[in-house]
Amino acid sequence: MNSSPPKHLLHGADAAAPFDSREFRDALGRFATGVAVVTAISPAGEPLGLTISSFNSVSLTPPLVLWSLMQTSASLPAFRAVSHFAVNVLSAEQQPLAEQFARRGADRWAGVVHAPGPSGTPLLDGAIATFECRSHSHLDAGDHVIFLGEVLHCTHRTGVPPLLYHGGRFYTEHPL
Repeated sequence: MNSSPPKHLLHGADAAAPFDSREFRDALGRFATGVAVVTAISPAGEPLGLTISSFNSVSLTPPLVLWSLMQTSASLPAFRAVSHFAVNVLSAEQQPLAEQFARRGADRWAGVVHAPGPSGTPLLDGAIATFECRSHSHLDAGDHVIFLGEVLHCTHRTGVPPLLYHGGRFYTEHPL
């Protein structure tokens, strides 16, 4: 009996990746994610916000979450400087809000209903879950920065369908 791994698995640890960045991005797009807007107040007192699909839990004790942002984002210096941020998980009805916070050069906050949470961070009206966080740390990782936050407060609503992102598209109608 042969216990060797199949030949296609016998690549060296430093073998060149047999794919290009577009193929990698397209493959990652097959993983469906929720959609959220990260919000904060800049050190200058201005509201910050941007749409993300890179949100994960890290730890229950202590309660930690993470999200990531491209190194080239114009918002990066401001988010590196904040002491608190909130992750607002969007409902299926909030696709226009996701699109608004994804636009470059636009007033992302125009007409957005929000209220300050206990830490003063803007919380978006209608979000199906919110996670108010103290900035814990950030880590440069390739072309992104990973932001780690300690959750101070969280809320959620049940029975409301989430906004999903898959294959470069938003999905609002889906069976749960």
